[in-house]
Amino acid sequence: MNDQEFIDAVARRAGVSTDQAAILTRAVLANLAQRISGGEADDIANQLSGELGQHLRRPPGSGNAEAFTLGEFVRRVSERSGVDQTTAAAGVQAVLTTIGEAVTGDEFKDMLSQLPKEFLEVIEPVTTGRRAGT
Repeated sequence: MNDQEFIDAVARRAGVSTDQAAILTRAVLANLAQRISGGEADDIANQLSGELGQHLRRPPGSGNAEAFTLGEFVRRVSERSGVDQTTAAAGVQAVLTTIGEAVTGDEFKDMLSQLPKEFLEVIEPVTTGRRAGT
């Protein structure tokens, strides 16, 4: 899945324009990079094409993953993207679901294992993950 396909999927799922979907995607990925380990963020980034993966990369020495709730995650996405919390929540759901389609199933499971169970509740059921090596 290339960057534009990813953004288009987020826009469709969140019910927003592609411009707003791009902003939301960057905000979700940047916050996800803070929430999961640097190694896991890099693993996901390596499977996303183009520029999107760069939003998951943390600078060396940026510290450990921060533990915060889904509510705090949504609040941070709202603040970072300049949208209300309802739109941010739709963006979080759309981006996390689309990550599930864009990366391998095993890598998606690894990412989810680092998030509280409440994150699982917002992800839409999809055919998760591409096959390894694709």
